[in-house]
Amino acid sequence: MRTIDDRIVHELNSTVPTASFAGKIDASQTCKQLYESLMEAHTSRDRFIKNCIAQTSSVVNHLREEREKNLDDLTLLKQLRKEQTKLKWMQSELNVEEVVNDRSWKVFNERCRIHFKPPKNE
Repeated sequence: MRTIDDRIVHELNSTVPTASFAGKIDASQTCKQLYESLMEAHTSRDRFIKNCIAQTSSVVNHLREEREKNLDDLTLLKQLRKEQTKLKWMQSELNVEEVVNDRSWKVFNERCRIHFKPPKNE
């Protein structure tokens, strides 16, 4: 799901012209399309990660309740620890996502700022 972010430099180099080739390609349209693709990818990934966090949180809460009822069940304890680890991993993925998004927007703005101005509300 991060292909667009992984390839943004290549994408910009191959689609947004340098000053010497500026007349041959509509850079504003290209930047607009790339902007829309980035927005869609970032929103989608954020939604998926947060959905996974919500589901895993629900499982963790359920396992905690079960654990309180049966303190001697080691299998339940292991399962709870496993789910808690998964939840922490997913929460840290949001931080990774923020770094990836910031990098992509920085590169986008460096190359497209003179060709395309994103809407203010986004």
